[in-house]
Order: sequence, then structure tokens, then C-alpha cells
Amino acid sequence: MAVDTDRAGNKPLIERRSIDYIPEVERHGRLFSQFTLWMGANLQITAIVTGALAVVLGGDVFWSLIGLLIGQLLGGGVMALHAAQGPKLGLPQMISSRVQFGVYGAAIPIVLVCLMYLGFTATGTVLSGQALGQLFGVSDSAGILIFASVIVLVTVLGYRVIHWIGRIASVIGVIAFVFLFWRLMNQTDVGALLQIRHFSWSSFLLAVSLAASWQIAFGPYVADYSRYLPSSTSSVKTFFAAGAGSVIGAQVAMILGVFAAASANGQFAGHEVAYIVDLGGTGATAALLYFSIAFGKVTISTLNSYGSFMCIATIISGFRGHLKVSRLQRLVFVLFIVGAATLIALLGQHSFLGAFKSFILFLLAFFTPWSAINLVDYYCITRERYDVPALADPNGRYGRWNILGISVYVFGVLVQLPFISTKFYTGPLVAALGDVDISWIIGLVVPAAVYYVCAKKWHSAVPDHLILPTERDSDAQPEKSGASRVAAQA
Repeated sequence: MAVDTDRAGNKPLIERRSIDYIPEVERHGRLFSQFTLWMGANLQITAIVTGALAVVLGGDVFWSLIGLLIGQLLGGGVMALHAAQGPKLGLPQMISSRVQFGVYGAAIPIVLVCLMYLGFTATGTVLSGQALGQLFGVSDSAGILIFASVIVLVTVLGYRVIHWIGRIASVIGVIAFVFLFWRLMNQTDVGALLQIRHFSWSSFLLAVSLAASWQIAFGPYVADYSRYLPSSTSSVKTFFAAGAGSVIGAQVAMILGVFAAASANGQFAGHEVAYIVDLGGTGATAALLYFSIAFGKVTISTLNSYGSFMCIATIISGFRGHLKVSRLQRLVFVLFIVGAATLIALLGQHSFLGAFKSFILFLLAFFTPWSAINLVDYYCITRERYDVPALADPNGRYGRWNILGISVYVFGVLVQLPFISTKFYTGPLVAALGDVDISWIIGLVVPAAVYYVCAKKWHSAVPDHLILPTERDSDAQPEKSGASRVAAQA
């Protein structure tokens, strides 16, 4: 599809928009940038560690690889369905949750999303701090502070710079991963590892859950990075561009993690970055690998910080009644977010691996129901027919609190509790299922079915077509949310 990319050349380096609607005249970019952004975001050290967990926690190589692939495809499909919403609505992902939860009620899942971003930013900062510490010959703590400074700068600059870094990270990531795979194949008997097959449902579903949770966790902000594409962009093509980049990048990284952990003889946990770099060699080669690891984390950590900024701004704007966020406010938000994540990273850097596994699995209980509700509403109930100006009006079509969406969401969280197995909490039915955690499956299927049935009966009136702000109102006064509306082609 041909897209007017010339528009981007006239845009300022620092993003002018924040969480407000992107007018058609400001839309730009290519679908390929979605692929490179999400591939670059996934070709990084945390994805390697996530794949390694499948083996570190008891799985064999063969079934771990299959389980991870299945999880990537399932979770990646959910993630890509969210990505396809961006060009049509021109809005960040979590603002659209106001349709299902109400202008005020959307703050409930958004607060939890903020905690997710905070945790992922902190864990990524730990690994990047290790890499920068080795690269510059300083302590891990100093490396963490250096990395945090870079993230603040890139996040403040915004959308265009994030995509630009994503393209560079993709190239660097591909080169680094090809080299590491080549070194791994020369040092390890991969065939022998694949011949060791001890299937167990608990280990297999752990691998599926690790990959699925990795992909689903992108859902709350993936549309933030597709919303600048022209509204005429194909939803199917957006789905495959973002989904393929994320699935391919994550699976490649996790395959490397599986083989690295299986050949490490117990030396991987606690020394993740150093072990991966040692696969590549020493001296200048090691320095380049440390740089590639740190640079690879810039993309995903910036996405997390940028997503946190979007979420906090969305919460505040919901109660204040407008969508404008100044550049100074953006800087303050970003400093707060990255500062909090850095503090967590400094305090928790020595107990990273176990805490990270528990964190990403426990997150599923809170984000799969939100994802299920949002996707069912968008694709099956409203069918893309949103009233965008009303999303900023507590007295408008979507109201302050949507009891239906909130109730199904709470039910979706609670129905998973008997099936959750983490260090934070273990449900009463886990032992009867052979210690298999199937909570994320319950959290996707049950809330989706319940919301679909209930929304068919009790959903508020749906517009006949997608309603967008006028270009003038969007540019000048987005806070006048309910005053000026025009009908646009869905």
C-alpha cells in the first residue's frame, strides 16, 4: 500500500501530540515500520531470558521450543488485533477502553497497566545496567543510571524517534543474533539437546504461558505506535506487520535463550548477560555484544516508558476532561516513571530472575480479561463504530462508569484465581491440575464469552458509523470533546 511518507519529513523531532486524536493531515509512516519496530523490540536480552526460563524451570529443549512457538502465535494474535485499531481510531490504545469501562472507569485497568510498564522497565533496566557496566567498566548500578538517562531522552522526543531507533535496533539485533547463533552452534551439540525429550504438561504449558504473556503484555500499548498511520491503512496488513515482527523477533530470541540455558550447566541464572556475551567471545567482540544488548533494550524500555506516560496522561485527562498534555508535563511524567523504575531496578537487581518469572505470569490475571473485553467490543459489538469525541466527555455517550465492562473485568480476574500458580499466589485447583497454570486461558475465553452475551443485551447505543473530531477541533481544542463532531467513513 502506498502511504504518503513525505508528511513525516516536515514534522518536528519532538512529538507535538500526546494522547489526543491524530488528524488525517498528520498521519504518516509505512507498514514496514511496524514490522521493524516490533522485531527490534523483541530481539533483546529480556526475551532471551524469558525463553531460558522454560528450561531453567524444568522443561526440555524440544518441548520448550514447541510450547514457546504456540504461545507466541496465540499471544501474538491478540497483540496484533490491538495493533490494527491504531490507524482506524488515531488514538492510544488505553483511551479506547473508555468505550467499555467509561471515561472514569477506564482508570481501573489503566492503573494496572502502569504497574506492568513499571515492572518491565525496571527488569529491562537491570539487564541493560549489567551490559553497560561491563561495556564501560563500571558497576551495574552505574550502568543502570546511564541507561535510565538515555530512556528519558528518547521517551521525551517521542513517536518518530522511537520508530527510528526501532529500525536501527532491528538491524543491530539481526546481526548480533545471527552471530550468537553461529557461535552457539559451534560450541553446543544442538542435536543432542533436541533428542532429550521428557514431556510434562506443567513444563509445556509453562513455556506456552511465558510466550503468550510476553505477547499479550504488548496489547495495552501496541496501537500507540500504529495510530499515526493513515486511516485508510488495511487492518489486515497492520495485523500481520505488527504481529509478524513481534512473533518472529520474540521466538528467535527465546530459541537462543532455550539453547543457552540448556548448555549452561546451571551457570545461566544470575549471570544472564555475561553468559550470553561469553558465547560470542572476548575483547572487541564482547564490547560490541554488550553494546548491542544495551541498544536492543533501548527500544523496548522506551516503549514501556512511553506507554506509561500515555497511561498516566489518560487517567488524568479522564478526570480533568481534556486530552492536551504539554511538553513540560510530558517531561515531568517521564522523569517520574523512569525514576521509579530505576529505583526498583537498583533495589531488586540481585534477585532478578525468579522475581521476573513470577511477575510476568501474575500479570496475565489482570490483562487478559481487559484484552478480551476490548477486542470483543471493538470487533464484535461496536464493529469499529466509536464516537471518538465522546471518549473525553464524562457526560457523553460512554458516561463516567460502565458497570457492564467493569463487572465483567472484575469477574474475569476473579475466575482465574483458582488456576494461578506463581510465587505471589497459588490457586486451590493448581495441584489437582498437576501444577499446570491455565489461568491465562480462562482469563481470555471466559470474559470474552460473558461480555459478548451481556453486551448483546445491555450495551449502550452504538453509533451508526465512526465519529471523529473535526480536523480543526482536533488541532486546536481537543478538550471540547462533545461539542463538535463530524461523521467519517468507517
